[in-house]
Amino acid sequence: MAPFLRARDRLSLAQTGVLISSSLLGSIVSLFPWGLATDRRGERVVLFIGLALCGAALIAAGTVHGFWPLLGLLSFAGAAGASVQSASGRAVLHWFPTAQRGLALAIRQTAIPISGFVIAVVLPPIVHAGGTRWGFMSMGIACLAGAVLGLLVLREGPRAEPAEGTATLGPVPVRDPRIWQLSVGSSLLIAPQLCVAGFTVLYLHDHRGMTAGAAAAVLAVMQVLAIGGRIGAGRWSDVVASRLRPLRAIALAAFAFVTLMTLLLDAPLPILIPVLVVAGVLSMSWNSLSFAAVVELAGHRRSGTAIGLQQTLLNGSGAAYPGLFGALVAASSWHVGFAVVALFPLVGWRVLRTLPD
Repeated sequence: MAPFLRARDRLSLAQTGVLISSSLLGSIVSLFPWGLATDRRGERVVLFIGLALCGAALIAAGTVHGFWPLLGLLSFAGAAGASVQSASGRAVLHWFPTAQRGLALAIRQTAIPISGFVIAVVLPPIVHAGGTRWGFMSMGIACLAGAVLGLLVLREGPRAEPAEGTATLGPVPVRDPRIWQLSVGSSLLIAPQLCVAGFTVLYLHDHRGMTAGAAAAVLAVMQVLAIGGRIGAGRWSDVVASRLRPLRAIALAAFAFVTLMTLLLDAPLPILIPVLVVAGVLSMSWNSLSFAAVVELAGHRRSGTAIGLQQTLLNGSGAAYPGLFGALVAASSWHVGFAVVALFPLVGWRVLRTLPD
């Protein structure tokens, strides 16, 4: 909805970038508390309360105008909806053994590109017909439906660890340097996901003259292929019995393709778009590997807390990237912006390189 919001509320590119990342901004303050709540109260209650509040905030966002009211409501929606991170991730850890967990978490992570595809296809006609108000309303209703569905079907899985006291537990997540290293590396890898996929529609619409619908169709293709990318990466990690080896390989591939895309930004669209799509797919294919690695490092009883910690760092950096990227592009060019973004997965690979497989 970025082009419509920019036109309606006269938003700058930097303001638009902040709104794109506002849900991540809100989640920074809530992810760790949601993780603690999940470990203590279970996935079902946490997921229901969080998604219900998120849906209500999105519906309210459809009734306001202007940058600051939208920023407040979308940030609150992100803070509430962040409950799904620890709740659903911990549920997968309960129900699937290590040899199947990479694929299971990858399938769980396909929720993001699946919803991205649905939004890219369905939202433009809704906004054209009813304005941005109905765009936000439709997303809010979807979250409320998800809250009800989670309450009805989600159940606690079998306990994966024996209850032999705290001596059998690993380090507390906030004191485990491996979890911090993994989280920092992941927070660097997420930059292309938010700046390449997140700005695809704006770049193609504003800079290359495509219609909003055609640009959204490119994003939709990217999201569909990212579903296969995430599942393939998860299965790959199960086969090689390592989450970090595939994660590092995808980081290097993302660096290579975002760099190539930057060099081709002014090329004819039939040449640029395939490279842009591959760069976007790679930037969205690694998340489940990082997620699986952190829950396995922490273990069952502290998995919610570890997920909350990792996602706080991930979303904290992720909340900053789109706004900074928009400001950088406005001050320089799309070429400079994407060239800088290409460096982040390379640095992330460097951070993750010393973690043992």
